[in-house]
Amino acid sequence: MAVAVQRPSLQRWVKRVDKVDCIVIGAGVVGLAVAAALAKNGREVIVLEQHELIGSETSSRNSEVIHAGIYYPTNSLKARFCVRGKQLLYDYCASHGIEHRRCGKIIVAANESQRSTVEQYIPKAAANGVTDLYWIDEAELAALEPEVRGIGAVVSPSTGIVDSHGFMLSLQGEMEASGGVLALASAVKSIESLGTGSAVHGDGFSIAADWVINCAGLTAPDLSAGLAGVPKAHFAKGHYYSYTGPQPFSRLVYPVAEAGGLGVHVTLDLAGQIKFGPDVRWLPEIDYTFDDSHKEDFAAAIRAYFPGLDPARLQPSYTGIRPKISGPSETAADFMLHGPRQHGAAGRLNLLGIESPGLTASLALAEAVVRELS
Repeated sequence: MAVAVQRPSLQRWVKRVDKVDCIVIGAGVVGLAVAAALAKNGREVIVLEQHELIGSETSSRNSEVIHAGIYYPTNSLKARFCVRGKQLLYDYCASHGIEHRRCGKIIVAANESQRSTVEQYIPKAAANGVTDLYWIDEAELAALEPEVRGIGAVVSPSTGIVDSHGFMLSLQGEMEASGGVLALASAVKSIESLGTGSAVHGDGFSIAADWVINCAGLTAPDLSAGLAGVPKAHFAKGHYYSYTGPQPFSRLVYPVAEAGGLGVHVTLDLAGQIKFGPDVRWLPEIDYTFDDSHKEDFAAAIRAYFPGLDPARLQPSYTGIRPKISGPSETAADFMLHGPRQHGAAGRLNLLGIESPGLTASLALAEAVVRELS
């Protein structure tokens, strides 16, 4: 569930403001982290959110996993921001009382043909600065997770889960305590470059700013239209099923990663309930409708590591859409921080393709934005 926050006077406030220091577009976890960091750094900040809730798109439709930094190419922004962000997020949760758990995860080699792929995650993660992964054999896997079947697995002790909505509410509170303002139901329709800054235009309001930071997620590429080097938006939908009855796992369980995602995996919530997901279905446009017609394919993917699955216990839960900037036949794109050095327009910074591990990386991305504006 997304977080509802009532701000009935903010729309009137937005309409009468002429200029601010920084406008952040999007009140998802990344936008709120960026806004909180800028406000604490002494910037005058307003966050413009098109919905009547914070975190109502990608930030509320994911697995709530704190990723370790295993899969991403060495020296990529995803790798660097994930590893840095993981530590920042764990420290933030501990110091701010945000519910989280370092539950760990296993990546299962279902058969011998997958062994080398899974074993290679260990040196790949080490190259990213994640040195705590280790291999366990079939007997150790059975002892660790009796319901999981495979010839072995890699264990990631530093992977965890977090209450993402508690985290976002905390970021919002910090931003507002530092003088920042959140404007809900304030959709930005376009951004105009003004030479020394920019202006945003919406229904009934226009506001100029020294900096506009575009954290709009799924629609960020569209709002960046007209700037040099803007990639096309691609939408990869994922379905999640809850699993009723007794819960068979004590940690996250992942298969070998697949094109477009990390495979249909086991996600725990902080109450110990599990979900399976997400799958990958490419869309031409944003559509959150749950399509149950592929349930058997979903179940087949799960049985590769959990042969005891009872399909009758799989219940449709929710869908999410990854804000990708690479298509189904392309190499997965890195995070993209698209600023004046890249596009030539003063006072505009776009955060593009901020899919997984965006939640984990959010505080590190906020650090990078503060550096970019300094």
